[in-house]
Amino acid sequence: MRRFMTVAMFGFAAIAVTMTVIVSAGMTGRWPAQEKARIIPPPSIDEPASQAKSETAVFAGGCFWGVQGVFQHVKGVSRAVSGYAGGRRNTAHYEVVTQGTTGHAEAVQVVFDPRQISYGRLLQVFFSVAHDPTQLNRQGPDRGTQYRSTIFPATPEQERVARTYIAQLNEARAFDSAIVTTIELNREFYEAEDYHQDFLTRNPTHRYIVVNDLPKIDELKRVFPGLYRAIPVLVGSMR
Repeated sequence: MRRFMTVAMFGFAAIAVTMTVIVSAGMTGRWPAQEKARIIPPPSIDEPASQAKSETAVFAGGCFWGVQGVFQHVKGVSRAVSGYAGGRRNTAHYEVVTQGTTGHAEAVQVVFDPRQISYGRLLQVFFSVAHDPTQLNRQGPDRGTQYRSTIFPATPEQERVARTYIAQLNEARAFDSAIVTTIELNREFYEAEDYHQDFLTRNPTHRYIVVNDLPKIDELKRVFPGLYRAIPVLVGSMR
C-alpha cells in the first residue's frame, strides 16, 4: 500500500517549496525498526591499485534517499546522485518508476577516488550498512522490483569483484539468508528529479528518514569509523 503525504522541502536559495511525494508505508502502514548493520569481511578480491582520479559505481538497494545518504558520508566519495537504472530513458521518472513496471530500480551513482577508497570497500559498505541484501524486491517498508538489490557494474573488473564478493559472503554465511543481489550489465543510469537529491540531509525530521535512514548513518560511523566523514558531499553544492 502507498500513501501520499505532503512534505516541505527547501531549495538552495532557502525558498520553501511544497510538493507531494509518494512514500511507501508497508502493507499495514507500520514503520519497522531499522536493522543494525552486519559486520562482514572485506572482499578477498578487489580492483588493482589505480592512479586514476575518479571511478564510477552504481548501486541499488531500496529507496535511494538512504543509499545516497550513506555514500555521501563515505570518505573518498566525491559525488553520490539518486537516480534510476535498469530501464529506458523515457520511463526514468519517479511517478512512472513507482508503478514497478519499468525495469528501473531506484539507484545511486557513486563517483569516488580509487586512490582513497576501493570499489571493494564500497561494496562492503553497500552490503553491510546501506541495505539488507537478503530482501527480494523489497527493502524495509518498500515493496516492488524498483526497490530490488542490484549492482550495475561499470567495467568487467567491477563485475568480477562484485560476483566474487557475493559468492564469498554466501559461502561464509555472513547473513542469515542467501544474498539475492542481482548484477545487471550494460544499463544506463539516469539522474532523479532535483527534489530527491540530498533528501536525507535536507529533511532530517521526515518520518521515513528518521526511522529508516538516519540509523544507517549512525551504523556507518560505528562500523566503519575510518571511512566516515561527518560533513556529506552534496549534489546541490556542486550545481
